Amino acid sequence: MKKVTLKDVEKIKRDASLFTGSVYAQTIIEHQESDDFNFAIINFPKGVRTKFHTHSGDQILIITKGSGKVCNEDEELDVLEGDMVLINAGENHWHGATEETTMSHITITVQGSETTQTED
Repeated sequence: MKKVTLKDVEKIKRDASLFTGSVYAQTIIEHQESDDFNFAIINFPKGVRTKFHTHSGDQILIITKGSGKVCNEDEELDVLEGDMVLINAGENHWHGATEETTMSHITITVQGSETTQTED
């Protein structure tokens, strides 16, 4: 069993090529702590989002703060705090904050899921 208090989890700046700018990640479950899941919170500043990408396993997003967008090639969803989105394995998508607001979300993926960027 593991208890985590969010305010105690360090926000680490990430500048990966998957993002259009810097985000701040809070890892809740490290890769070696679970055989089944990865679990983190990603904090997107205004206007920052991921680029189009896919995951080899399903992804669940739970919006915890602010508002933003989750989009695939056919659909654009406006999301608010409390919204949850299931992104199926292989679905080409992006997600992040709007130009006017910040957004934070929990991301849950299956252990071993690989992310492939499909746009530069």
